[in-house]
Amino acid sequence: MERRLDVYLHRHLVGKLIQSQHGAMAFAYDGNWLANPDAVPLSHSLPLRKERFPARECSGYFAGILPEENKRILVAKNLGISAENDFAMLEKIGGECAGAVTFVVEGKKLLEHEHSYRPLAPDALAKILRELPRRPLMAGEAGIRLSLAGAQDKIAVHYSNGQISVPLDSSPSTHILKPAIENFEGVVFNEAFCMKLAQAIGIKTAKVEIRRVEGIDYLLVERYDRTVLQPDPGGSEYLRREHQEDFCQALGIVSKKKYQKEGGPSLEQCFGLVREVSTSPVIDLQTLLDAVIFNFIIGNNDAHGKNFSLLYTGETELGRKTSLAPQYDVLSTAYYPELSNEMAMKIGDEYETNKVHVRDFERFADTAVLAKPSVRRRVSELAQMAMDKANEVKWENSVVLGVAKLIQVRCERILVEFKG
Repeated sequence: MERRLDVYLHRHLVGKLIQSQHGAMAFAYDGNWLANPDAVPLSHSLPLRKERFPARECSGYFAGILPEENKRILVAKNLGISAENDFAMLEKIGGECAGAVTFVVEGKKLLEHEHSYRPLAPDALAKILRELPRRPLMAGEAGIRLSLAGAQDKIAVHYSNGQISVPLDSSPSTHILKPAIENFEGVVFNEAFCMKLAQAIGIKTAKVEIRRVEGIDYLLVERYDRTVLQPDPGGSEYLRREHQEDFCQALGIVSKKKYQKEGGPSLEQCFGLVREVSTSPVIDLQTLLDAVIFNFIIGNNDAHGKNFSLLYTGETELGRKTSLAPQYDVLSTAYYPELSNEMAMKIGDEYETNKVHVRDFERFADTAVLAKPSVRRRVSELAQMAMDKANEVKWENSVVLGVAKLIQVRCERILVEFKG
């Protein structure tokens, strides 16, 4: 007998996620949604159609909502389900997800304006942060249905007027909280600095802030896929979800293949995707180019297909606007010598970050259908801007100072070669 989940986009029932008696997953759009003249697809990889999407066509999107690697295994263990069962995991934790999608047991009513939160005192927050390595996303705790992609410890929270709370069931969050990683010194400061450096040279990023509770450093990241609307007459805050999906989801590529060498997106595919779907392709192609160059400059070798996203705004009634989402998960992995120097996506023919030269950016420009002189010039411009801003660093933190020095050295090398 089939099992089904109702799949909502914003407040609209758009389809059913289906699991056969043999465990195979499929997705089908709802007939009423298909008949709606304002209907939009759930994903670029799932165009509107009457026929079901079998697992090979829909897993890239739906599995891409869920945690990855060891975190997925731990979540499954805490939930008492198989780590390979995407359907069961979405049933358990698919209440508050990235974008505007929500999963509800078939026939259960989606509340009109869910606004249910559990305030956290500092000691309660610290306890959650300490337990995240063993209980990712607080999975298995009563009333918690949170899902975030990725392999790093993190939790979605609601933050308002200085109070951090945990969203319950399908209530929307406002921020993502990312604690320090034990094996990587100062990663919170590394990411905060790189994100702010990107912003300082004109690259749009998610807003971040460093916080500390009971000796635990963490990054508070404002969600760009949530919009706070004006309070209603009763004074209640109302959050609107904005839909989004990462590049792997949009291309129908499962998360475990997010690296190019393993079948993940290439830069050519990423630029092709933006060129195809963006409402303002000229702006977004330049923004994506800047992001690619910046990741190279700072030595962010983990910039894979799930670290770039599309943001969809103005759903249905006003028509859909598609744009490149602000940058996130930006840090210098090159600062940690134990991490690989191979980039998630090659530039030209080269994966090794320290072996990328002008000719590799020229080959990249050809495959991405970009003007080679413009790309070369932009590499020099961003390197100069990044070096200038990095030299202004006043943070009294040894990791930030070390990252800034590393970036300065990389910029000096780039400027010599690209201006030569």
